[in-house]
Amino acid sequence: MTTAKQMLERALSIRRPPHASEDAGAAEDEGGDETGDESKTRKHISMAVRITNYLTRTGYLWPILVIGLIIVIISSVIISSRDLVCISASSSDHISRLRFFGFDELESDFGSLGVPWCRSKHGKDVEWTSKDLLRGLEEFVPIYETRPIQNNMYGMGFDHSFGLWFITRWLKPDLMIESGAFKGHSTWVLRQAMPDIPIVSLSPRHPEKYLKKGPAYVDGNCTYFAGKDFVDFGSMDWGRVMRKHGIKDRSRVLVFFDDHQNELKRLKQALKAGFKHLVFEDNYDTGTGDHYSFRQICDQFYIRGGGHSCFKDSDEARIRHRRRKFWEKAVDIEELCGPGEAWWGVRGHMRDDFNHSNKAITYAEHFQNSRFVESVLDVYWELPPVAGPSLTHQTRYDPARAPTPIVEDGRYGLFRRLGLSRLDNSVFNGYTQMVYLQVSKP
Repeated sequence: MTTAKQMLERALSIRRPPHASEDAGAAEDEGGDETGDESKTRKHISMAVRITNYLTRTGYLWPILVIGLIIVIISSVIISSRDLVCISASSSDHISRLRFFGFDELESDFGSLGVPWCRSKHGKDVEWTSKDLLRGLEEFVPIYETRPIQNNMYGMGFDHSFGLWFITRWLKPDLMIESGAFKGHSTWVLRQAMPDIPIVSLSPRHPEKYLKKGPAYVDGNCTYFAGKDFVDFGSMDWGRVMRKHGIKDRSRVLVFFDDHQNELKRLKQALKAGFKHLVFEDNYDTGTGDHYSFRQICDQFYIRGGGHSCFKDSDEARIRHRRRKFWEKAVDIEELCGPGEAWWGVRGHMRDDFNHSNKAITYAEHFQNSRFVESVLDVYWELPPVAGPSLTHQTRYDPARAPTPIVEDGRYGLFRRLGLSRLDNSVFNGYTQMVYLQVSKP
């Protein structure tokens, strides 16, 4: 019986070159010069072919090919791992985070502990896409570099500046309203988005007051209700303001909140005034922040990504505890849960007014708040981080509670091409899940 080895040898022998005597016979039949043909043929047989023929005859070819293939695969994995992230040699904390999560786990780390989203009435989504956001980034970076307030400490960083600019540019409102101006950076961002559209700014302190101590921005086409003329958003006569600016359709108005007030309160006030397009800068994650936010309201058990396990021995509890070493805004289970390992999330208080007012509420009230938000919500969209932490070196938000960034970890070439590498790392440390809402009365 013919063995597999014998069959292989026969197959290989068919492909072997003929012996010298066979070459000579063939040359004579064709009337050619035996010496010349043999000489010409040998000149065209390379050393690689001769080695291959030898290894084939001796049976060593296939093991060598397998070993070579394994070496190529291992080399490619090592090379791709080196190119995956840009690591600062001086950032020991950053390297520790990479070692903890693994080089290939950076992107998958986003949202791993859940990303609660407020559900809209009809499942409607925003019109823009990730490609639109990338094009917007390319346009906005050089604009941001001209900002009058280079160090906007305690104010918006790059992520939210881009988000506000992008949303405003996309909606093209006829009037822009901001509640909370600080030094005027957000006013400047709105002006870059819509150069000729009027702005109404409400702020307890006028931005011009900051000019005495350093850079600030005061806009010439802005109506300020600030300082001694300050009026709170909920107390403003919006009918009079709309008539003054000739606004008949309030769906053509964009309202921006950066005032650290209870966001449920602001939502109800905006609905009463007839506004539909709202942006909240500080949409604090559950367990963080100084006011009641939509994230906290919608972090419910029936929402995907919400209603977390409160068992102290659970995997989630262990993961949350370990993350506190790496991310400033990581939240432990003990900060989220009430007595008896019951899910609570807001620790039983509705925070307001820069955490100066804390109203105790029951979980039933908290649950009803989420249902109310859903009843008026047409669109809910959270701004993703501009780029992953291996690129920005941010530490202040926990990626496990954030959506996938616009520029994902490892894409340093894109990060650099967009001009983001020119910015100081500190401008990326102010991300707090800015959110855009489109609302209507139930």
